[in-house]
Amino acid sequence: MSVPVRALEPVHARVRAAILHRRPIAALYRGRQRLLCPHLLGWNRQRRLQILCYQYGGDSESGLQPVGSSDNWRCLAVDNLSHVELLDDSWRTAENRSRPQNCIEEVELDVDACPTPTPPAATPKSAKL
Repeated sequence: MSVPVRALEPVHARVRAAILHRRPIAALYRGRQRLLCPHLLGWNRQRRLQILCYQYGGDSESGLQPVGSSDNWRCLAVDNLSHVELLDDSWRTAENRSRPQNCIEEVELDVDACPTPTPPAATPKSAKL
């Protein structure tokens, strides 16, 4: 399924803001509600925009382990995300964050390369994409 680039722009911007400011997001991914902390944003070998994120809540086809488990890493296609909302919640990750990953070949943004978070520009909390 191909999604028009214009439809991805607001989602892409919201994911970038989450990484830059280390803020979790709530989003629908293929119809399932997820609570995510995106760590990497970039393109796979097929030039599809993806995020490597830590899922700490919501629903998952493969099941969700307790928060802090290294099994909660997800590689998600940005074009399958909708209703993305920045959350005022604590950032979550797992100890194996630096494990080799192969879902992103060309990194656009890495949370570890970002300076100390600063508050994002005013975004209505109820605004959803």
